[in-house]
Amino acid sequence: MTVETRIDAKASSSTRPKLDLGWKTWTLPAVLIASSALAIILLTSDMQRELKAAVAIGWMLVMLMLNVPVGAAMGIAGAVGILSMIGARPLAGLLGEIPFVATATSTMTVLPMFIFMGLILWRAEITADLYRAAKVWLAWLPGGLAVTSNIAGAGLGAASGSTMGIAYALGRIGIPEMLRAGYHRLIAVGSIMSSGTIAQLIPPSLLLVIYASFTEVPVGQQLLAGVVPGLLLTAAYCAIIVIVALIRPGLAPRSADAPVSWGERLKVTVGVWPVVGLVIVVIGGMSAGVFTATEAGAVGALVAVVFALIRKGVRAGLRLVVVAARDTLASVGSLVFVLIGAVFLNRFLALSGAAQWFSNVIGNAGLTALAFAGVVIVLYLVLGMFMDPIPMMLLTVPLLLPTAVELGFSPIWFGVFVVLLGEIAIMSPPVGVLTFVTHRIAQDPDVNLGQRITLGDVFKAGLIFIPGALAIVLLLVLFPGLGNVPALFR
Repeated sequence: MTVETRIDAKASSSTRPKLDLGWKTWTLPAVLIASSALAIILLTSDMQRELKAAVAIGWMLVMLMLNVPVGAAMGIAGAVGILSMIGARPLAGLLGEIPFVATATSTMTVLPMFIFMGLILWRAEITADLYRAAKVWLAWLPGGLAVTSNIAGAGLGAASGSTMGIAYALGRIGIPEMLRAGYHRLIAVGSIMSSGTIAQLIPPSLLLVIYASFTEVPVGQQLLAGVVPGLLLTAAYCAIIVIVALIRPGLAPRSADAPVSWGERLKVTVGVWPVVGLVIVVIGGMSAGVFTATEAGAVGALVAVVFALIRKGVRAGLRLVVVAARDTLASVGSLVFVLIGAVFLNRFLALSGAAQWFSNVIGNAGLTALAFAGVVIVLYLVLGMFMDPIPMMLLTVPLLLPTAVELGFSPIWFGVFVVLLGEIAIMSPPVGVLTFVTHRIAQDPDVNLGQRITLGDVFKAGLIFIPGALAIVLLLVLFPGLGNVPALFR
């Protein structure tokens, strides 16, 4: 399961698609036998190194089918592959080295602070205030309530960085609000689902931090590079909603509420000052050079604690902080486990020469930069049907990044590119995890207001918004500077 925050785990644990492996019949023994056979092949065969890499990846996928944790599947496949190539003694040294190397980096210190900050904001119920503020300003637009959800998602993304957490929080507020106003269920569900994907581009993005840690690019520059694509993605989603509402007004009718006075607008807007304050601290501090990314995360978390104490009172606020700290430890522990497993697998892929082989294949194919970008887009859309963004990114980036750099793409641009593709993938059938989270939310009678919202409806709702995200992908390919904004100011 994708590890973003403990919120995500709660939101998606009961909604993640379960493969029917026939545990009580022949399927489980057959898959275990196949897995054992692949391990034996790796350890005993004299096959070429590149072929061993393919076998290891196949074995990892078999373990994932068995619902083996992602970190364990990657780590076991990588460790056995390393054992088959360089022996037990070097592997023993790597077993002591890799967990430290994978986690003891300045980049990794950013993650706990950002996760902690997002959990505090969620538990302090800042979400509802942000949605209300967006509503009083945007409800007049065609499809205004759906536009409100996307703007609120962008605002929460700038203070949280959790796709599923934002979708879960906004879904419980926005879906019943839109259904009550006469919106079609596909627009209501789709606008909530798309609002969550914005979080991984606008800082603080957990996926961009993980990418920066894994590729050793400056995390501050990587985070800032997501700002413009994140805003463009928000604009694309809002444009889709407005266009649909103009063509088919019955799908997203204008608000019938009485006009809101300027005094009321000002009062509601002032209520979102915690989010505005955090955006200024985190994004403003990094872009102005006042903070490094790590310092921005720490200061942002401290500011979030102060906001929680002010909003909830000292006693309730402290309880909130303790619970958020506990959930942060659980989330970071799970994420670290995935990263350690990924380093084992990718160390094996480096030893096997798979990355160099892949680069040679692309080079000999004579692909242009645009053609390569097209291949990556197709690859991620296909892999996204069966994998979550974190393992998909950790598996493919070591293979793809050298070729991308050789073709002239910036590593920072490539990080924004693959994270955006990963977010598109989690909205895609048949195993896009965000679709299942959203479907689960929509099954609550307080959310669906008695309307039947099927999984097929959720898939259709996602397909309404995916073209907008693909349009931003195309813009990034045609104008790479949009995904590497820090380079423009050097």
